[in-house]
Amino acid sequence: MTAQVQAIRGMSDILPADSGTWAHLEATLRGVLGAYGYREIRVPLLERTELFQRSIGEVTDIVEKEMYTFDDRNGVSLTLRPEATAGIVRAAIENGLIHNQRHRLWSTGPMFRYEKPQKGRYRQFHQFDIEALGYPGPDIDAELIMMLARAWRLLGIRHLELQLNSIGMPAGRARYREALAAYFRGHLGQLDEDSVRRLDRNPMRILDSKNPAMQELIAAAPLISGYLDDESSAHFATLQALLTAAGIPFRVNPRLVRGLDYYNRTVFEWVTDQLGTQGAVCAGGRYDGLVEQLGGSPTPAIGCAIGLERLAELFRLCGGVAGTAAPQVYLVAVGDAALAAGLRLAENLRDARPDLRVEVNCGGGGFKAQMRRADASGAVVALILGEDEASAGTVAVKGLRRTGDSQQTVRQDVALAALLPLLADR
Repeated sequence: MTAQVQAIRGMSDILPADSGTWAHLEATLRGVLGAYGYREIRVPLLERTELFQRSIGEVTDIVEKEMYTFDDRNGVSLTLRPEATAGIVRAAIENGLIHNQRHRLWSTGPMFRYEKPQKGRYRQFHQFDIEALGYPGPDIDAELIMMLARAWRLLGIRHLELQLNSIGMPAGRARYREALAAYFRGHLGQLDEDSVRRLDRNPMRILDSKNPAMQELIAAAPLISGYLDDESSAHFATLQALLTAAGIPFRVNPRLVRGLDYYNRTVFEWVTDQLGTQGAVCAGGRYDGLVEQLGGSPTPAIGCAIGLERLAELFRLCGGVAGTAAPQVYLVAVGDAALAAGLRLAENLRDARPDLRVEVNCGGGGFKAQMRRADASGAVVALILGEDEASAGTVAVKGLRRTGDSQQTVRQDVALAALLPLLADR
């Protein structure tokens, strides 16, 4: 027997039973984003490796350990995208969307990181990425967060807490890094291997450590709030005032620094305690220097990413149910003439009602077997064609989900009118 080929570890299939939930989440997010003026952009899965080295930062777990990187046949180093912001910014620069322009953009699709697979963390995962390019003030920060809060309400998502912080501008962060490095050098014996490695190159990364043995040490470290410039402090104060006025609850988390080098000023996360250790469902922040860092003109910007796997799991935990797009009508056709007539009838029904979901029995089978398939399909109505109906131009219409629905035989040209009452309220 030939050996079975398995999926790659950490890369999961999304089966039909779950795809309805994903489609519902994606459609809701698309609708909310459209209502706020965001437009879709589609960027490649593959980018030059240097894009992520320059944007994410070389002293990061993503670049150092987690990227899927290889040389193509011309010796060019390419990487499967570990996140979407860098690719969107690259596309905006390359296609002239930056200079004296403002754009609200979104994109969705798979990302790739070589991480230890666990619940809520996969090697291929999916994100909804949202970016606003060219907007300098805290008003766009507030509106982005308000938009996300609206999406959670529409989806019935609960158990989410908004955490905010400001990490200031590069000059202030440089002073903060010096203070952090001095603090951690004073406790060198308590640092784990990763933290020692980060100490000289970027000590702020130590604050991201999930090592339980280091949490007390991290909790006593200096806070970045003492190193903010006046403009960053004013920006953050205005953001908090706008969110308070809009009735959006939040908590300032002074330890929130985010894991990518390109962030400045506002950073935020929507977190939950319902998904174990992988609590961040949506995260992002401002990255006013990234466009210039990648070769464009100086451009303020803010963005975020929603983890769809985690959002789908939280949606289910909150009792969310999405349809699986089962057929509404199942057409039973017994005999060659009946099958030919049934295929024609199904096309006519779809022409008349493009939103009607009609499944024709294919693959043969007797009447009883086909009726079992009709019932198992989840369809509300069965249309039944045998040789007699085919020759007479009629069809039997039978309700499948309500007791008391009688079977009737009608002309094929009025089949739609006969079946619609059976679909009402279904």
